[in-house]
Amino acid sequence: MKEQNQHQEELNTQRIEASSDGVFAIAITLLILEIRLPAHTEATQQSLADTLVYLWPSYFAYVFSFVMIGIYWVNHHYIFKIYQKTDHVFNLLNIFFLMCISFLPFPTAVLGEHLLDVKEQKTVIIFYVFGLLLPAASWFLKWLYASSHYRLIDSRLSPHFVNYLTKQYGLSVLFYLFALVVSVFQPVVGIAIAVGLTFLYLLPSKQPVYRDPPTP
Repeated sequence: MKEQNQHQEELNTQRIEASSDGVFAIAITLLILEIRLPAHTEATQQSLADTLVYLWPSYFAYVFSFVMIGIYWVNHHYIFKIYQKTDHVFNLLNIFFLMCISFLPFPTAVLGEHLLDVKEQKTVIIFYVFGLLLPAASWFLKWLYASSHYRLIDSRLSPHFVNYLTKQYGLSVLFYLFALVVSVFQPVVGIAIAVGLTFLYLLPSKQPVYRDPPTP
């Protein structure tokens, strides 16, 4: 009986979803903690108002990354309506995804602090776009594992719907990878592609489509 309860706990997605919510909350909180006023000795030559305006790259990085993590949080709840159970490998893949989400505040801080540095702008943008690529890639890996032969997803789902999500998540990775490559040559264009792609995910997700019930 004890082994059966442990097996049921492993298959239940509620615990993994709840623990993931905690990581999302911490990652979002860390974003605002990275916005700081310059040291007093650096700010004495300009007014506080000018200093606050000068921090606009930090505001941009904060808002965009906040939206980015928020989109993943919304889609995380959406996708866990499709995932029916978990296993050891899936749990590890989810941890990897959460690690990528937790990493995002760091490139966000780097972008906000050094975006206006002409000499370092390319490096900053490449690093930030790479930070955006990581969650997309880990999300896709998790989906590929769970959806392969309906391993962990609802078996009633239509194959066309499963293929639709596979293509959507795979194309997202390719576009972020494309934005990363473009950033090497045209940093501003690269980050613009990444921003545009991310805001597309503000649109509502497609409702799950199920197989037609067998005719009597």
